[in-house]
Amino acid sequence: MLKLVVICAIIFVLAVVMTMAGRGGGNFYVLLLVVSGIPMHQAATTGQFILFMTALSAFFVFQKNKAVVWPLAILIGTLTASAAFAGGYFSHWFSGFTLKIIFSGLLAIAGLMLLPIKERGEHGTKKGFGYWRFESGGQTYTVNLWVAVSVTLSAGFGSGMVGVSGGSFLVPLMVLACGVPMRAAVGTASTLIASTALMGFIGHTIQGDFSPALALPLAVVTIVGGFIGGKFAMKTKPKHLKLLFAYTTLLAALFMVVNAFYSRVS
Repeated sequence: MLKLVVICAIIFVLAVVMTMAGRGGGNFYVLLLVVSGIPMHQAATTGQFILFMTALSAFFVFQKNKAVVWPLAILIGTLTASAAFAGGYFSHWFSGFTLKIIFSGLLAIAGLMLLPIKERGEHGTKKGFGYWRFESGGQTYTVNLWVAVSVTLSAGFGSGMVGVSGGSFLVPLMVLACGVPMRAAVGTASTLIASTALMGFIGHTIQGDFSPALALPLAVVTIVGGFIGGKFAMKTKPKHLKLLFAYTTLLAALFMVVNAFYSRVS
């Protein structure tokens, strides 16, 4: 009982901080559960469930503040949700150690992508086949569909397989490839995280890895944490949100590598 209380307290803090970074907290949720002795497949399933609850809570805050780019959310969300379901279902093709290494590699790449913290001053001007131009929230965006589709499918499958949110790749994708301001990218990611996490969770649950006794108490605290994190994100400078995203992602990658090799030799 005490162990569960401690996990809930830590996950509450993680929910606040990770929601501010546009990731919902899934990376650290899985990390904490694995370090606490939860088997990797069960940790991934639980991580997807509480990810969905956290992102859903934060979404209402971002939507109220018009920080969701809906055209991107619909396109990317559809692709990532489908790919995440496949990732969750086929996760049993890999060992727990392999999933941890994949997990850490994805985190490291995502963290490094946003270390340059300068905001882009324009949102793309290219036209032609494979480029999608649209307006949202008074801004005009041009999206390279060749990049967006390939990255979102890969991110969705990988995130569903290891039990994390697609936000780890989707925030850099929107900021760097689509020219979306950081605050709007964080808000849009909440919508994407919710759909990706739900489909990944269903894929894992079909394999019998869901534990309600563990997941439900954690979901309650992450709902509150997601709401508070969303409020803080709307008041934080974009460059600080980028640094928060980058450093916490790299830290999670390092911890997971250490845990993977420690578990293998112990």
